[in-house]
Amino acid sequence: MTDWKIRAATPDDATGIQRCMHAAYSVYLPRMGDFNLPPLEADYAAEIEDFPVWVAEANGSIVGGLIMSFDENHATLVNVAVSPDFQGHGLGRGLLDFAEAEAKQRGFSRLQLATHTLLTENLAIYKHLGWELIDKNDFRVFFEKGLI
Repeated sequence: MTDWKIRAATPDDATGIQRCMHAAYSVYLPRMGDFNLPPLEADYAAEIEDFPVWVAEANGSIVGGLIMSFDENHATLVNVAVSPDFQGHGLGRGLLDFAEAEAKQRGFSRLQLATHTLLTENLAIYKHLGWELIDKNDFRVFFEKGLI
């Protein structure tokens, strides 16, 4: 299923991104206990205003989202999510590839991210895609990937 396209988010996309993020992360809520994932509390209108944000769109609906940040030293993948109906069809990898290309285009040689320790599926995906585990604490696992 590759009938999606990635485009820059606009302020009108905030509600669609929020729905997508909630759907993507809702499967993890039972194992998270009292720990609430930051994406579920985010103000996506503010995210679009403050960060580079892209959406994956299919049939007029937002089915994926990508939020990045860039400072003078780091390119960071802040959040990436795929709607459950589009998981397992290459969209997540497409968004990650897009993030890598964006970081390279901006002159970065490495891209970093953090994910929750309980999101074991994500940990396996990142390792499979060549991300290096560089640090971890009780709640977060930090990864980095060299950009060729």
